[in-house]
Amino acid sequence: MVVKNPLMQLFAQSPFKPLQEHVRIAIESANEVQTLFEAVKAKDEGGVEASRERIYALENKADEIKNELRAHLPKSIFMPVGRRDLLEILDLQDSIADTAQDIAGMMVARPMSLPDAVFDPLLELTEKCVGVCNHLGKIMEELDELLEAGFRGPESEKVMYMIDELNEAETQTDIQAIKVMRLLFEHEDEIGPVSTIMWDRVIHWVGDLANLAERSGNRHRLLLAR
Repeated sequence: MVVKNPLMQLFAQSPFKPLQEHVRIAIESANEVQTLFEAVKAKDEGGVEASRERIYALENKADEIKNELRAHLPKSIFMPVGRRDLLEILDLQDSIADTAQDIAGMMVARPMSLPDAVFDPLLELTEKCVGVCNHLGKIMEELDELLEAGFRGPESEKVMYMIDELNEAETQTDIQAIKVMRLLFEHEDEIGPVSTIMWDRVIHWVGDLANLAERSGNRHRLLLAR
């Protein structure tokens, strides 16, 4: 009996289905970062560990799809999107899951805490950055319609507008990140030098979630501009 590859079954339905499944998992891992931080703020060690496990499991699942897609993606794809383009988008999506995993790993490496004056703006930053990732997911849902339209016409214009919205949302995360960084260093004496350095890295990673989503969206812009 021939065992069918589930990834290739998805690919048979649409050349974008595995990519869409991959981004859903990557975005799910980013959303879990919010739950992770809420547990950290509540000093809920069990909740922190549970979130870490979920993020690690999602990252592993994203890696499985990434590796399968890389291994089995046809060399020649008869559509307006090249194989290299798909793989570049895949790598950017995968980096979202990787970054969520980095954040989760840091949260369990040592006890992490922040004064509320810093933590609350960090939670706001996280919500904004995850929102950018979720917006990328909405763009990815449009790929099948884009393919049917030949990457032209009203559907293309709609996606270009969604990418503009994505870029604007990412700009807002940059503004919020500067606010959080200023507050972090204002409270450095209270937080401690080592923890300040660690939180500095975490805040940058949170910002990277939005940056990676924006970069992925801009790859789609390049496809539409061809």
